[in-house]
Amino acid sequence: MKQSCVQCPRKCGADRESGVGFCGVPWDFRIARVALHAWEEPSISGTRGSGTVFFSGCNLRCVFCQNREISRECLGKEVDADRLADLMLRLRDEGAHNINLVTPTPYALQLIPVLKKVRPQLGIPVVYNCGGYESPETLKALEGLIDVWLPDVKYFSASLAQKYSAAENYFEVACAALTEMLRQSGKPQLDENGMLLRGTVVRHLVLPRGRADSVALLEALAKQFGTDAFLLSLMSQYTPQFADASFPELCRRVTTFEYESVLNTAISLGFGGYLQSRSSANADYTPDFGEPTF
Repeated sequence: MKQSCVQCPRKCGADRESGVGFCGVPWDFRIARVALHAWEEPSISGTRGSGTVFFSGCNLRCVFCQNREISRECLGKEVDADRLADLMLRLRDEGAHNINLVTPTPYALQLIPVLKKVRPQLGIPVVYNCGGYESPETLKALEGLIDVWLPDVKYFSASLAQKYSAAENYFEVACAALTEMLRQSGKPQLDENGMLLRGTVVRHLVLPRGRADSVALLEALAKQFGTDAFLLSLMSQYTPQFADASFPELCRRVTTFEYESVLNTAISLGFGGYLQSRSSANADYTPDFGEPTF
């Protein structure tokens, strides 16, 4: 597989043993940050933080990515499977509510033996935190190893998906992936403290001038999946300083009208989940991806 990688929907066929794929990273694990993180959804961060492992590389090309240092520039340090397992256990010992695998898509199959080894020792949920552009076949290979799925569903429009993320078939692919995630997770299950033990949380980031597409996306998700199969996390945290200047329409914040219009649609459709305050649209909430210190 590493000589002809087809584990994500790109199916680029790259030889990741001697080079890199569309995702920009080789086959071996490259990690940019390992730390407790307090700024995920309340049912994931809780009071002690989510144990995040930020992987380098990404199979999308989002022109507004706030983590471009690791997604596009692929900043990070290579570690082997044993070291990765040890880092997960360290996060557990530091009090993490869960192990949060952030952008693990380029390493999904490589994670299988690591998770099989470490899950019996963890005693906390494992979260798969991704951009939504996933292969159902790869997700099936992870069955029994992931407790919480945390995908983005970014676009309904094929033209917007191609323009901003180089993924014209994004919505079709994301829905197929979401179908598999929901099959594995079932409806959300929370403990007595409101922490998510199992289930799926779908994130959607409202973009400048993206109100109509966001409304269409929520309506399509409600029609296909209903409104109680997953929790919806409707995000207002878009920060224009990360946008590519070639896209001037993205070089401003989302307005209150834009976000509240989408929020009102989510409420009227009957979705449950989370919203963000307008103060979250701030670069201060983006982790510092300096030289890895783990």
